[in-house]
Amino acid sequence: MTGDDQRSTAEALLRWYVDAGVDEAITDHPVDHFKAASPPPTQAPRNTTTTAPGIDPPASPDPMRQASPPRVAPVAPDAQVTQPVHAARETARAAGTLAELDAAVRAFEGCPLKVTATNTVFADGVPGAAVMIVGEAPGADEDRQGKPFVGVSGQLLDRMLESVGLSRQDSVYITNILPWRPPGNRQPTQAEIAVCMPFVERHIELAAPQVLVLAGGTSAKTLLSRKEGIMRLRGRWFDWSPPGGGKTIPALATYHPAFLLRSPGQKSNSWKDLLSLKRHLQEGPKAE
Repeated sequence: MTGDDQRSTAEALLRWYVDAGVDEAITDHPVDHFKAASPPPTQAPRNTTTTAPGIDPPASPDPMRQASPPRVAPVAPDAQVTQPVHAARETARAAGTLAELDAAVRAFEGCPLKVTATNTVFADGVPGAAVMIVGEAPGADEDRQGKPFVGVSGQLLDRMLESVGLSRQDSVYITNILPWRPPGNRQPTQAEIAVCMPFVERHIELAAPQVLVLAGGTSAKTLLSRKEGIMRLRGRWFDWSPPGGGKTIPALATYHPAFLLRSPGQKSNSWKDLLSLKRHLQEGPKAE
């Protein structure tokens, strides 16, 4: 089998996994299960640890029982994370309009992603529109143009919106969880999301849409504070609540258009989500 054949086979297998609903890893780090495990030692190592007088030496390990992790002293919150989050929260709270929030985000220096990004991607569409879409993070095209959803996935999003009578020109407002592109389109870290969240929450408050559409797992899980993957969240309606209290906003979780480009078999489910959104706009929450 040639290298191209192996790559095609691997890509087909990954697509099959995604279509089957396997969209999340079980652990935070990859595990090579094909690597042969080292054989267990035939004899427990000798205990050469010396102890102070009056202190019993540690017991020999029981091969049939997993040792408990060592206890460590509590660690204070990382100031490199908490300080930028606090600064972002104060800066976002001070913005009284979308224009002020836009300027505040562009001037903010507390997120390292801004250093590697070309542009700040704040929003596109109609401010104050009934529908506000919150995606995940800018891609290469968005980073170059400074607008969300302008690449291939954005073109698909426009066609999807048009199919139910919506468009960013007259009835939709669009933004992302992150205003800056992660290098190489990598998954954003929890620290990066935490710094940007005050701006996203204030953005939603100031835009005051009738409906939120959360496109993609990062957007849905972050704003809804859920642990489930997008496969379980999509198609469901939730209530998004402002962090400081106030009127809740109905929120619909759905697939990101970029995911649909990789898994076209899921487009039928996204179509169901669009119809649900249309019914909600026409008939209200009781239609769901």
